[in-house]
Amino acid sequence: MVMCDNSVFSIFPPAPAQGTITVCEQHGGLLSSPAQSKPYKKLPGYPDVVLSGGGSSSLTHRENAKSAFLPHNETVWKRALHAWYEMGSPGVFEEIVNSSDEVPDWVAVLAKKTLTLVRWANSLHGSIFPHLSMSNEEIITEFSQIVNWSRSPVRAFAWHPHTLKFAYALGDDSIKVHSGKSDLVPTLKHKLQKNVADLAWQPQSASVLAVACQSCVLIWHVEPTSLATRPSTSSCQVLHQNNHAPVTCLAWDPSGRILLSASPVDTSLMAWDVPMETCIPLRRLGGGGVSLLRWSPDGSKVFSATPSQLFRVWETRRWTCEVWTKCTSRCKSACWSPDGRTLLFATENEPIIYSLTFSTNIDDTSTVIGGSQSAVVSVSLAEVDLKTEDGETTKVGGLVQSMVMDRHGERLAVTLHDDKGQVLPYIALFRTRTNPMLEITPCGLVQGEIGEYPLHVSFQPSFDRGALLSVVWSSGALRYVPLYFIPSGEIQNAHYHQPAPPTLNGNILSPIARHT
Repeated sequence: MVMCDNSVFSIFPPAPAQGTITVCEQHGGLLSSPAQSKPYKKLPGYPDVVLSGGGSSSLTHRENAKSAFLPHNETVWKRALHAWYEMGSPGVFEEIVNSSDEVPDWVAVLAKKTLTLVRWANSLHGSIFPHLSMSNEEIITEFSQIVNWSRSPVRAFAWHPHTLKFAYALGDDSIKVHSGKSDLVPTLKHKLQKNVADLAWQPQSASVLAVACQSCVLIWHVEPTSLATRPSTSSCQVLHQNNHAPVTCLAWDPSGRILLSASPVDTSLMAWDVPMETCIPLRRLGGGGVSLLRWSPDGSKVFSATPSQLFRVWETRRWTCEVWTKCTSRCKSACWSPDGRTLLFATENEPIIYSLTFSTNIDDTSTVIGGSQSAVVSVSLAEVDLKTEDGETTKVGGLVQSMVMDRHGERLAVTLHDDKGQVLPYIALFRTRTNPMLEITPCGLVQGEIGEYPLHVSFQPSFDRGALLSVVWSSGALRYVPLYFIPSGEIQNAHYHQPAPPTLNGNILSPIARHT
């Protein structure tokens, strides 16, 4: 991979002035207003909420969901016994490591070394990765797409793909569900719902929500017509697989038939048949685990990153994969174009967005993924000085924290952090085109109130007047930034091959190494 000398921020529009917030995009430009005037746009039907109230500010992590179900005077050994029932022997060592102040020093040291050894054995890889000696909470914080997960008021957030509804997890591991059609806000709690790291609504269903937890995946059935504010745990399925914990990432295929789950300490992806509560492990050696999943919108491919420098792209007919191994560090974030032909990704230590292109003219029986041989530098995000709207100068640019593309493939939102891990207080917004070739051009910077930085960004999937950027800010506020534009229609009307839905019945074959 080649470094890019020219930062895209050198041609960005002026940054918003200090004390202003970004309201919307109109006529091709971002509009800002003074924060004290509270110029937030109220969008009809969209819930206007502050996503806080159960956060980690008032509870330490070990006092959160566990405290709702276990007596406070339990000894570490009794808690370890509960952990053994839930997670097996790794859970025992995890509990002792987390309770090191309650046991002799030699016991804590022995438990930590044993936990490292167990995770190393489970990783099916011949070298020890640093993350294998971390606690569950440290692992989730390291690999979560939520900024500062362990201290964040919001631990996970997900829009429903078809209806105006979203769910979010709080610091006490409770989950709340908001709908634009109802003032009722169901709260989901379960004794296994601990260390929630990801949420994913099932496509083609109005009620099914998958939850990535410390020891399992929970499947909630939240009926839209129900008047219950606290659905019963009988509405919840438990999907558990030994040595597959903590679960930090989930991905449904676009048809809603298959759910993938991933753990940074397990090299196997789990492909779940949710109604049957069974799974097929997609095993591959190398990488130390799976840290990130992205299913392409057309359903034909799955991107999976590892805690190491390699990542894979799977085809979903026979579940073969191709491997890219020449990254300078682990892949931190990735997103697909709507047609599944372009993958954008960024690594942990380079201020660059790379792209890979894939063929869409492969028949349904092919085991060839058709990816380009090497990644291309698409955008440099190196730090530069940028003028603000009030004539001042500010520094912009850094390393990618997360990035998302809207459903039309015409807007790309990127959050950034500096080389010390501090998240920058704005979102870089780009205009994009993927047909006939990838183009990424500046749109502007999205800014919140003074002192806020973005924890999570996403696009509401069904907004029909362009794109709707939703931002969870560090204050716990959820705000919407409507981006008004007329979609070009290139993505919707492109004549690309529509692959058959993925299946779990194909043969699990050996990987195809792209780079060795």
